[in-house]
Amino acid sequence: MGGEATVNEDLGAALVSAAGRGDARSVSRLLQRGASVEARDETGRTPLVAAAYGNHLEAAGILVDAGADVNAKDETVQSAYLISTSEVGDDPRLLDLTLKNGADVRSLDSYNGTGLIRAAERGYPKIIDRLLQTNIDVDHVNNLEWTALLEAIILGDGGPSHAEVVRLLIQKGNADPNLPDGNGVTPLQHARQNGYTEIEKVLERAGAE
Repeated sequence: MGGEATVNEDLGAALVSAAGRGDARSVSRLLQRGASVEARDETGRTPLVAAAYGNHLEAAGILVDAGADVNAKDETVQSAYLISTSEVGDDPRLLDLTLKNGADVRSLDSYNGTGLIRAAERGYPKIIDRLLQTNIDVDHVNNLEWTALLEAIILGDGGPSHAEVVRLLIQKGNADPNLPDGNGVTPLQHARQNGYTEIEKVLERAGAE
């Protein structure tokens, strides 16, 4: 029994490593040899989480087809779904893969934040647009007492990408443009304080105060 467990652990570790490299051929071979699709390394990463960090779509697809859980989290509270919203650039392909395979858009990260909040902070309009096609809570408040709209303004750079994120959240997501942070400061006030004139215009057109 002990020898079998060691073999399984070795196969699992090899699978996480191969997935992290994006080595799709090795991923397939290891699964065929009996490696657990939900094996975990010392940081709690599953093979799919490892593949997601590198945006390795082929390897991720093989793992999902083998039954990998897109909502399984590592020790830093990251899942393939959450990673797809913020860690792979404004590329929605991994996000689409997770959404088609049971991604829970209510899933939260270590800041009690949604995927939408994460994408808003990064300034990823394509990711935001895709998430707004789900039933994600647009006005969810994280443990910093910020919504996705506030996050885009407070942590964004005020450039075209973040301005587009603000526009999408309001126009497509019906985000409340007046929801303040925990100190009572509104999105418009934050935009003005930061000198983000394009975002100011978007907020003012939406009736922000």
